[in-house]
Amino acid sequence: MSDVAAPSMPPLLRRLRQGYFATPVDAVVSILCIAAIVAIVVPIVRWAVIDANFAGTTRADCTGEGACWVFIKARFGQFMYGFYPVDQRWRVNAAGLLLVATVCFSFWKAMPRRAIAVPALWALMLLVGAWLLAGGFGLPRVETRQWGGLMLTVFLSVYAGVLAVPLGILLALGRQSELPVIRLVATIFIEFWRGVPIITVIFLASLLLPLVMPAGWDIDRLVRALVGLAFVIAAYMAEAVRGGLQAIPKGQWEAAAAGGLGYWQTTGLIVLPQALRISMPAMTNEFIALVKNTSLVSIVSIFDLLGIAQASLADPAWVGLNKEAYAFAGTVYWIICFGLSRWSRHLEASRKTTH
Repeated sequence: MSDVAAPSMPPLLRRLRQGYFATPVDAVVSILCIAAIVAIVVPIVRWAVIDANFAGTTRADCTGEGACWVFIKARFGQFMYGFYPVDQRWRVNAAGLLLVATVCFSFWKAMPRRAIAVPALWALMLLVGAWLLAGGFGLPRVETRQWGGLMLTVFLSVYAGVLAVPLGILLALGRQSELPVIRLVATIFIEFWRGVPIITVIFLASLLLPLVMPAGWDIDRLVRALVGLAFVIAAYMAEAVRGGLQAIPKGQWEAAAAGGLGYWQTTGLIVLPQALRISMPAMTNEFIALVKNTSLVSIVSIFDLLGIAQASLADPAWVGLNKEAYAFAGTVYWIICFGLSRWSRHLEASRKTTH
């Protein structure tokens, strides 16, 4: 009598067994890791979801032992807009929609004259966005001291990033230049801004810059913080781009020169596009760092998302809800940074930057 064949194991169980329980050591390590995850995750889920309070409008509505999300609900407008006038918040929403539309159009590969249209579209977005947020020319003025929350975090990230990327590329090219003066200036700029803590840059830009400005000149403190952030990130971006430039074989420069191309033609058409593709992961990492470093502007009384979260805890009605405030702010930062990371991975895969 022939043996009856044992039923085959389902593919999912087979992968789990091969990946986590292939040997006794693998099984022990996997079980210990699962136990550690359960020990950490279960209390957090109980606090954040199962025992949490979601309904209500005041502190008195938080009667359970879990998180008091009523606090986030009551302060949500402030978390998003800071102290921006309530009747003018439509301008912030319009600027946000404009940013989203600009990003979407930037991925439209069939756009006519794409090489010119995309930079022009971003320049228009920056101008219109600044006009919507600040006012003037028909819109009521809103002072930057009223800006805050997530809108300020996004503003600093976008505008400092747009300033840092081209500046970083120019600095990288300058540090690779054969002209000693340009190379020296670029090197000094990069090493200075890389060597100074960002919090010091923001503090000094806010307090010392007015002392060296001509009489009657005044630069908004938000602009000072933005420029300080942009210079620091540009220095780090420059080193990332320089690494990409050094990865380009020297033979490509020589072939371009033999073909009659000048320096700028070779750089713009052959070398720089390849260097940027190679540098994209490092540049994305610096932009993610920029998003998180915007929280440092609170040292000069500019309240971004994290600053608003800290300031809201001073309200006697909500004292002691530190965990809820920081959990909410941290989750928003994580969503933004994770989205940027996935976007970078998508660009790498679509452009085959690993080859």
